[in-house]
Amino acid sequence: MRHYDGQVGRATLVIVAIFAAMTVGADDPTPKEPDQREIMLPGLTRSGSVLLPNGWSLRPAGKQSPLGDLPVILAENPKFPILAILHAGYGEHEVWTLDAKSGQTIARAAIPASFSGLVWSANGDRLYVGGGFDDLIYGFDHKDGLLSNKSTFRYPDRTPLQKESGPGGKKRQRVTAGLAVSADGKSLWAANAFGHTLARFDTESKALISEIELGLDSYPYGLALDENAGRLYVSLWGAAKVAIIDIKANALDGEYETQEHPNEMLTAKQGRYLYVANANRNTVTVLDTNKGQAIETINTAIAPQAPAGSTPSSLALTPDESILLVANANTNDVAAFNVKDAGKSTPLGFIPVGWYPTSVRASRDGKTLWVTNGKGGSSRANRDGPRPGFSGGSEGRTRQYIAGLLQGTLSTIPMPAPRQMAEYSRTVYACSPIKKDDPAGVTGPQAAKNNPIPSKVGDPSPITHCIYIIKENRTYDQIFGDMPEGNGESSLCLFPEKVTPNHHALAREYVLLDNFYVESEVSADGHEWTMGAYATDFVERTWPLGYRGDGRVPFPAEGNFAIATPAGGYLWDRAAAKGVSYRSYGEFIDNGKTPADPSTTKVKALQGHFDPKYRGYDLDYPDQKRADRFLEELAEFEKAGEMPRLIVLRLPNDHTSGTAPGKPTVTAMVADNDLALGRVVEGLSRSKFWPKLAIFVVEDDAQNGSDHVDAHRTVALAISPYVKRKSVDSTMYSTSSMLRTIELILGLDPMSQFDASSRPMSMSLPGCWMHRPTRFDRRT
Repeated sequence: MRHYDGQVGRATLVIVAIFAAMTVGADDPTPKEPDQREIMLPGLTRSGSVLLPNGWSLRPAGKQSPLGDLPVILAENPKFPILAILHAGYGEHEVWTLDAKSGQTIARAAIPASFSGLVWSANGDRLYVGGGFDDLIYGFDHKDGLLSNKSTFRYPDRTPLQKESGPGGKKRQRVTAGLAVSADGKSLWAANAFGHTLARFDTESKALISEIELGLDSYPYGLALDENAGRLYVSLWGAAKVAIIDIKANALDGEYETQEHPNEMLTAKQGRYLYVANANRNTVTVLDTNKGQAIETINTAIAPQAPAGSTPSSLALTPDESILLVANANTNDVAAFNVKDAGKSTPLGFIPVGWYPTSVRASRDGKTLWVTNGKGGSSRANRDGPRPGFSGGSEGRTRQYIAGLLQGTLSTIPMPAPRQMAEYSRTVYACSPIKKDDPAGVTGPQAAKNNPIPSKVGDPSPITHCIYIIKENRTYDQIFGDMPEGNGESSLCLFPEKVTPNHHALAREYVLLDNFYVESEVSADGHEWTMGAYATDFVERTWPLGYRGDGRVPFPAEGNFAIATPAGGYLWDRAAAKGVSYRSYGEFIDNGKTPADPSTTKVKALQGHFDPKYRGYDLDYPDQKRADRFLEELAEFEKAGEMPRLIVLRLPNDHTSGTAPGKPTVTAMVADNDLALGRVVEGLSRSKFWPKLAIFVVEDDAQNGSDHVDAHRTVALAISPYVKRKSVDSTMYSTSSMLRTIELILGLDPMSQFDASSRPMSMSLPGCWMHRPTRFDRRT
């Protein structure tokens, strides 16, 4: 193991047993050349499609127009050819107005903060916008696409609300999501997602008329108004229900059951039917409001048996109400259904759009579709990304921070005829690793025969234990950019071999993975993807608000909110379902007040399956102490002769504290992390479990660095007697690939469409796995 002595500014070799314990025999393979097949990298391909870091592709239909940061909702003016688009991402929060015919931007109106909520008055001369965690609603006068005379709707003295349901401060924020306005323009309703209420305002006086409590953790989201029936429908994002509001009595008048994460809704046939998108399932619930029950559940996934992950998050109907359009955010498509006969829908096909579609609308004349794509049309490299611990830098550096790197787009698509729809559907399948008629739901590429990674769940593997180590925020170039064996850029390498000798030695001795990507942008969605192969719409829509510096926004992930849990659960849920033993060290764990106090967890599946003495995310606590604690337990496992088959271990200090006064330097913290990793691997390699063990190491995200290939490219390691030694594997992998590899080894079912369809870390020729353990000498 090698240790970086940051105090004297030089690398010092400390000869210990880690690499001696992994010493190869005389027949050990020599360093291998990288695979000579074509290497796939994110970006524009020869075919004209855009390859994303997760291995999916984009080839959006229609015309693509640039937008701002995370467009979340689009609304067509009911009287004039004007579109309004609300942006509520990491960057500027603003409303854009566009000419609906030409697509040209007319005006941009900045607002301090937003989350969602956008609605025109019936006559088209007013626009209302949600004010996010400011607990405001904004009103604008409108004429010819120009917005003026901004007015504000306020809650008087923060009207007392029921008990706070999660972290984020003593005063619970309301945070407007959905908005609706009466036909006469006199009443404005607001669904308050984090306040769990429905508010009603008088638009003339701007006074609050009423506020209805809808239940703790209900997270009211979308609104659908049926004035003829005297009803307002409120989707309860966190409760899998729709609340029915009597608008005359200003009171709750019942509920409908849906599936998880109901969001946007539409009424049809003069209010007889209500369509509800369920983002945490691949479904739309069709409700008959006369019967008071669901009459159909429409599957929106591109493979009917696919696990969760499509994320249907927006709905539109053609003017004649014959075609329902559903934006599937995570699979980058719009699903179309013939709904002329309510309750007996038939699929028409899929339309390819941009990355993470957030809103779909059909024009009033039925000739055009508009789709806002939250992450735009491509990922990007970020040579001018963050450089932690280094002063100076230009505006360009800030702008290439990954949270604001992916700017949205607008897809303008002529309404497709049947032949065009068939062609679009073929494109959607070509852009996805999912097979249309896979009877198993989703089956990704399979390992070769006799590979230690089974070809399917349930097949045997000679590997019996997996250690999954999660670190924080580094790009590939930051750590491995100095390794000539791989595709690195040395000028971007901030923590070279003298700082991270153990990372380098492990990559060089085992396999250098130089084409590995995270699906996430930051730690909030990163830990969700790392443990669940998916981040819900709740997480994706919330984290940008907190990362832009608003301290009122709670951290939406890692067990803090039940609503953040994916439908397919997390890796430990899959282990529990198959009777596979598991233990967490610091992941989804709440630290005690001091290091001497025990940690706790809110996650039910982790109760009794985590180490209360292991400290989770705390940058004032050295990774060396985390390594100490794990090695203590490892010694106990050795004595007992058994160890949990799945271990999740968090080593967070490569996150660093930046240039914060009184904190260790970034170099010292990364070196601490490197040494801790080396010690953990050393201990495992010298244990009795080593011959049947695989260690996987990955960053939760790559947000705090630069990379010349892609801002999502990251550090990953695979360490095992079964790894092909001294090799370079440039196969395109992602975090989901690593999860699928673990699942196949341990016999666990996939959690989402993304791990189910991903390429396991066995497919390159030569790949990083060999079917025979490498010999090693444990006598040293």
